[in-house]
Amino acid sequence: MQTVERDTPSVTLKKTDKIYAGLIGFGTVGTGVVKVLKENAALIKDRLGCELVLKRVADKDVSRDRGVKLDDGVLTSDAMDIINDPEISIVIELVGGTGIAKTFIMEALSAGKHVVTANKALLSTHGKEIFQKAAEKKLDIGFEASVGGGIPVIKALREGLAANRIESIYGIINGTANYILSKMTNEGGKFEDVLRRAQEKGYAEADPSYDVDGIDTAHKLAILINLAYGTYIDVNDIYTSGISSISQHDIKFAKEFGYRIKLLAIAKAGDGRIEARVHPTMVPASHPLATVDGVYNAIHLEGNAVGSVMLYGLGAGMMPTASAVVADLMDIARNMRKGISERVTPLAYTAEAIKDVALKPIDALEIPYYIRFLAVDKPGALSKISGVLGVHNISISSVIQKDRKIGGAVPLVILTHNALERELRSAIEEIQSMDIIHDKIVYIRIEENLGAAN
Repeated sequence: MQTVERDTPSVTLKKTDKIYAGLIGFGTVGTGVVKVLKENAALIKDRLGCELVLKRVADKDVSRDRGVKLDDGVLTSDAMDIINDPEISIVIELVGGTGIAKTFIMEALSAGKHVVTANKALLSTHGKEIFQKAAEKKLDIGFEASVGGGIPVIKALREGLAANRIESIYGIINGTANYILSKMTNEGGKFEDVLRRAQEKGYAEADPSYDVDGIDTAHKLAILINLAYGTYIDVNDIYTSGISSISQHDIKFAKEFGYRIKLLAIAKAGDGRIEARVHPTMVPASHPLATVDGVYNAIHLEGNAVGSVMLYGLGAGMMPTASAVVADLMDIARNMRKGISERVTPLAYTAEAIKDVALKPIDALEIPYYIRFLAVDKPGALSKISGVLGVHNISISSVIQKDRKIGGAVPLVILTHNALERELRSAIEEIQSMDIIHDKIVYIRIEENLGAAN
C-alpha cells in the first residue's frame, strides 16, 4: 500500500520579546496588578516565553503614594495616552462603574486593543454590547476578576466544565455580607453593631448598601448565569434581597434546626427556565457552603457529567483580584504569541447559540420555608396561624415555641414542607393582619439539596 505524505501545518509563534499593556485605574486592585507584575516578572516570563510589560498607568490622581514605584514617564492622568499608544496591545480597565469605564473599554476595542476588566457592574448591564464589539474587532476580553476575586470560576465555566450542562449554581460571592453573617453567627451581636465593626476594619464601605442589600451579588450572579446558560439576562430581573433584616433570633433558631444562614446567589435550570435569585438562605450545617466564614467566597456548581464542584478562596482584596487580572493578561498574551484570538468566546458559546432564556418568577418558587412570628401568649394562637397556612396549602414540618416573652408575646417558629412562594406570601399577609401578631413576620427560604454532602 502506498503511503501518502501530507504536509503537517505548523503553528508559527508571533516572535516578540515583549508584550505591552496599559492600566487605567491605579486604585487598590490596580496597585495589586503592578505588584504582581513586578514581583512575579521572572515567573511570568518563564511561563509566557516573553516579557509582559506594563508600559503606561493612567489615573486621575498622579501624586498619591501607592507603595509601589513606577518608572519615570509611566504614570499619566490621561487614559487616552494608553488607548492611542500603538505599542500597547492590552488595556486593563480597573476604574469601576458603568459610565466612563464603558467608554474606555469601547474606545480600546475600537482601537484594536484586547481588554481585561474586573468590572462586574458594567459586564452585568452592558456585557452584550461589549462582547459583541470585541467579536466584531476579533479581540479577546478577559474578566476573571469580575466574580470571586482570585477564585477561577470564570475559567472553570468557560473551559474546565465546558462539556457539562450546568444544573445549579450556589454562590457566597460577597465577602462583606458573609463576614457580617459569620460574625453574627459565631460571636453574636445585632446586624447594625456587626456592620459598624466591619466598617471600622475596612471590610464594609461607608455606604454598605451595595453589599448588604445583595446588589453586588446579583451583578456577579448575572455574569455566572450568562456563562453557564449562553444568554444575556437583565440583572434587574434577578430577585434580590439583602441581610439587614436577619436577627439573632433567626440565627439561633437556624442552629436549632441544623442550618446556617448565608447570603446566596442561586441559579437553577429546569423546565426551559432559569431560577435567578439572591437572598438570605438557610443552608444545612453539614454542607461545605455552611462552613465558609469571614470574607471568603465559595461557588458550588453542579454539572450533569462532573457532579458537584466547589471553588473556595478570597473573593476580593488587592492581591487575590490582581492575581485574576494578571492571569487574564497572560491568557491573552499566549494567544497573541500564537497569532490567534477568540480561541474561547466570552461566554464560551458560539454567537448563533446565544439565546434568550425565560427566568422563573419568584412567586413560582416551591421550596421549604422558615417563618418566625411574634405571637401573643394565648391558647389557640398556633391553631389560628396553622389554619391560615393550611388554607394556603402550606404544610408544617416542625414547630418551636419559646416560653420567654418579648413585649408580651412569644416567638413562634415554623418550618414548612415545600410550599409555593405566592401562597406563602398570601398567607403571611393574612396572618400579619391578625390581632395575635406582634411585630413583622420574618420568613427565610431553605435550600436542602445543594448537591454535595446531601
